[in-house]
Amino acid sequence: MKNRISKDKADENNWRNSHGGSGTKKMKKNKMRLGGKGGLSLEVFANAKTKSDHYNPALIKKQREFYKNAKYVSKYKKLRKNQTQPTDASSAIRPVEDGNESGKAGEMSQEHRKYSKHSERSLKVLYEKKCEEDEKARIEREAIAQAKKEARERSWSQRKAQREKMFKKTKSGQPVMKYRIEHLLETIQGSNA
Repeated sequence: MKNRISKDKADENNWRNSHGGSGTKKMKKNKMRLGGKGGLSLEVFANAKTKSDHYNPALIKKQREFYKNAKYVSKYKKLRKNQTQPTDASSAIRPVEDGNESGKAGEMSQEHRKYSKHSERSLKVLYEKKCEEDEKARIEREAIAQAKKEARERSWSQRKAQREKMFKKTKSGQPVMKYRIEHLLETIQGSNA
């Protein structure tokens, strides 16, 4: 009897090997996919929904807003700090400059004023030229737009008049052929010319 059982197992193994490998590998893969030997444990199953690792757009938005506000606050603090420090540093530097050759400092400021006046004039002239050029360009654009608009209105009124002529009918409801023949004649003459 022991021989018979071992023969049956051997036959079964031969059949499995000849038909695509063993089924135990698939079973092992499925078990591992499901989370181990016996699926999920009771503890893991109970705590599965209590974890907050999932995607929460509202929470993400709050965090983003918090960090954005923190960034603005830090920038504001740095700005305030920089505004208070240079005034102290500039007052500390000024007496040293005043102590060193006050005559040269006066000459430097006069030259600076002289150059700044010339630069102000040249900047004013440049600004006026640019304004004039912009004004000319604007006037040209408006003129072109106005000409296009007038041409569009003329062509529309001509089309409307021609359409009225083409749709005219006699008392009995037949179309008036006079205008249609004139239109055909005009198109033929236009193509020949």
